[in-house]
Amino acid sequence: MKFSKLLLVPFLMLTCAFTYPHKYYVSITQVEYVQEKESVQIIIQMFTEDLEKLIHERYDKKVVLNTQTIEKKIDNYIDLYLSKKVQFKINNQPTDFKFVGKEYEDDLIFCYLEILNVPNISQFEASNYVLFEMFEQQQNIIKTNINNQNDSFVLTPQNNLATITFK
Repeated sequence: MKFSKLLLVPFLMLTCAFTYPHKYYVSITQVEYVQEKESVQIIIQMFTEDLEKLIHERYDKKVVLNTQTIEKKIDNYIDLYLSKKVQFKINNQPTDFKFVGKEYEDDLIFCYLEILNVPNISQFEASNYVLFEMFEQQQNIIKTNINNQNDSFVLTPQNNLATITFK
């Protein structure tokens, strides 16, 4: 009887561990300035299930994000959402980005954006509110490679702006 109770404790601990998994709520935004092309290329990666949950709550409960669904409306939802939640300023001027597309890899979705006609960057500012309204612990990491300078920032709902000034 005592032996059974000793086996029950680890079993319950394992069961609870798999029933209530710890999850990180994070997105990573990579920004690279390609001076020869006068282009700022941006990749935002996040967990597919997190974005799918957001799309269900905001736009369409029937949407499934995976490699088999190549629906134009999914691109429209992602573009609409990102245009409201991600902003960039270059040289103190707000800029618009173009949603180029998306790719899936394992449990991640990669969203590709581009800002065209950028001859130089003396100041770069980014704000990223992606998924803040969905997950209290959400953090958005921004990694930049601009003018041969690498920087990174961790944005939270309380601190959601990254600014870099170049000389």
